[in-house]
Amino acid sequence: MTIAVTGATGHLGRHVIDTLLTTQAPADIVAIVRNPDKAAPLAELGVQVRVAPYTDTTALGEALAGVDRLLLISSSEVGQRFAQHKNVIDAAAAAGVRQIAYTSVLNATTTPLILAPEHKATEEYLAASGIATTLLRNGWYTENYAGLVAEAREHGTVTAAAGEGRVASATRADYAAAAAAVLQDDSHLGKTYELSGDVAWSFAEFADTLSELLGRPVRYASVTPDELAATLTAAGVPADGAGFAAALDAGTAAGYLSETTGDLSRLIGRPTTPLATALAAL
Repeated sequence: MTIAVTGATGHLGRHVIDTLLTTQAPADIVAIVRNPDKAAPLAELGVQVRVAPYTDTTALGEALAGVDRLLLISSSEVGQRFAQHKNVIDAAAAAGVRQIAYTSVLNATTTPLILAPEHKATEEYLAASGIATTLLRNGWYTENYAGLVAEAREHGTVTAAAGEGRVASATRADYAAAAAAVLQDDSHLGKTYELSGDVAWSFAEFADTLSELLGRPVRYASVTPDELAATLTAAGVPADGAGFAAALDAGTAAGYLSETTGDLSRLIGRPTTPLATALAAL
């Protein structure tokens, strides 16, 4: 069985490859990448490295030749994701790939979260593709808050427009372990998993945890989405990016990232990584 992973040199993709290497022969793993130089360490391990950007349909077809199962890690290019995902799915169908596991977002078909529409469109296209699909609806990565950790270290504050909203985050390694599990077991074909951390924390609790780790007070500075966007814009963030970040925080305040289903810990056979452990690593 040959397993391919797109975005294999990214933060999540590399975790997935490393997890697969604990049970699969390197030659049975295909790392699909944009930059072969970044993939040199994988090639040295014996992993097949194939270069195919999401935008290159010819290269994608060549990269997926002989692949049985594919992990389609969602593109990082918001606004272009669906078109890029469609390219991968079409190439996979033409190449005879038997299973696609896709990293979507929590409650993709129903959530008002600003990130959801492209994931929903991808899920619908996968359903029409005829390929057996496993939907990994990932919640938030704790590593997404590395910037807040840096802010706390420098200024003693954590600034967010999340109000009293909670986040059931987990680490990339947790989500990667789930992806590796479904790629190696037929029982997950056709299933949808709502993946999130075991515990939903508030930003006040996030700040308290950082206070303990840093050994000095850290305060949660709660602002409005407009105030956050203005602060980010003043710091040099483009207006679209600042608005997007503010909208994400607004979604957090509304509870869109707070669901704790237990699917993730069940898939990986252990509790998800606690917030304090993840923040200490950051």
